[in-house]
Amino acid sequence: MTFLGLASFLVYSFWAIFNNDYFVDPYIAPFSSPCLAESCPEGARFLGFAPFGDWYALPPALLILAFPAGFRFTCYYYRKSYYRSFWLSPAACAVQEPHGKYTGETRFPLILQNLHRYFFYAAIAVGAILTYDAILALIHKPAGLGTYILLANAVLIWCYTLGCHSCRSITGGRLNHFSRHPVRYKMWQLVSKLNAKHQPFAWASMFSVMIADFYVRLVAMGVISFSFA
Repeated sequence: MTFLGLASFLVYSFWAIFNNDYFVDPYIAPFSSPCLAESCPEGARFLGFAPFGDWYALPPALLILAFPAGFRFTCYYYRKSYYRSFWLSPAACAVQEPHGKYTGETRFPLILQNLHRYFFYAAIAVGAILTYDAILALIHKPAGLGTYILLANAVLIWCYTLGCHSCRSITGGRLNHFSRHPVRYKMWQLVSKLNAKHQPFAWASMFSVMIADFYVRLVAMGVISFSFA
């Protein structure tokens, strides 16, 4: 099931990158937001800016997908999942390591997993942008089903992002006495509660972002056309 779930996410992501039906006012598909190329429809451009001009001929989604994808695929929970499902390293607890020598995450390409703490900051920006998109949809189409799909997705993205182990380390790490840092202690408690449910939030947010993205594209293509879409 883990293999099928991650594989479906990869296949959908590849399709979404090259699909141009990513905007229908006031919705923009999450996999293409922020849209930073001049080829983006005017209403889809983030804050009206298009820093990548006519010279940029590739799909706009390629400009930004590396950041949320990098955060998700270096995530501690996903590492466990795909190490077992794809690498078979190990296949399960108490199962012998199939490789002759265990090197952990000290060699290429797995040493790149250490970039997770930096991808976390990019994920915060992505979460803020998806929240901004959802709020814009709420302002301009408060009765739209897509508005609430985008809002639900933004909430799940935040629950997954803020429950990250790196976030827990940032809020509560390097503290010897929580009593001297009450604000950080409260933040650490909240993050710890989210962290305890990191696995379900990881899966829920992965499917919510695909559902939200696909829904917007169906509306943009005219497949879904009812009045409160």
